[in-house]
Amino acid sequence: MPPERCPPANRPDGHEIAAHLDAVGQGLPTDVKRVYARADSGFYCRAAIQAYEKKGWHYIVVARKTARLIDELQAAAWKPSPKTDADEPCEFLYPPQGWAKAHRFLALRYTRKEEDEKPEQYQLFDTPEYIYPVFVTDLDNPLDRLVWFYNQRAGAENLIKKANNDAGLAANPSHRWTRNANWFQIAMLAYNLNCWLQLFHREENAAVETLKHTTLATARLRFLFIAACIWRHAGRTCIRYSDHHQENIPGRGGPRCP
Repeated sequence: MPPERCPPANRPDGHEIAAHLDAVGQGLPTDVKRVYARADSGFYCRAAIQAYEKKGWHYIVVARKTARLIDELQAAAWKPSPKTDADEPCEFLYPPQGWAKAHRFLALRYTRKEEDEKPEQYQLFDTPEYIYPVFVTDLDNPLDRLVWFYNQRAGAENLIKKANNDAGLAANPSHRWTRNANWFQIAMLAYNLNCWLQLFHREENAAVETLKHTTLATARLRFLFIAACIWRHAGRTCIRYSDHHQENIPGRGGPRCP
């Protein structure tokens, strides 16, 4: 089945995506008046776009490669723009096969070079001459602003992945928005405390820019789950680690004092 109508069999189909968006909508508080969606090419199908429009949600979705869309790209009016990193951007109205109307499509064109590798944050159209990322949207903002808006999704995904893996964000405790929102705040607090711990533990002459990332799981092992003894003597407070612990002073398996 052409990808403009439905994703391939190894992905959720249009009905499943629409049902997912319905579930998301039901979980939103009633005081949320405007929703902006940034989605990868898995959401590029008629049912998903219709679901966004039915709910009145704004969207920008990565398009997937089809022969008809490639023809549109090759016939489009490309003009240089200093506001993007592409060689040339363009936009056009295009009605994908089976869709009820034409939609606004945005595209960036990069001259193809053998040594170039573009980031995999959206599906890239690959032709002998050019590489294209393409988006469909209902927003009327300038092209460069919308591309910037979509690209922020990559940074958000990285933060969500860290929070899911290290701070327990994936373990949503409830089907109620308020409770999950509180859980989200707790997870973000844990993540930020880990960042603070890295700053607290750095060497005095270390610059923030040179610090290596330490996950919450690693921080727990290094700073929380450690066999040690804290003792006080003569106005000093010291900690004694295991003889084999990396925090020991070289050549000394005994106390370490602040």
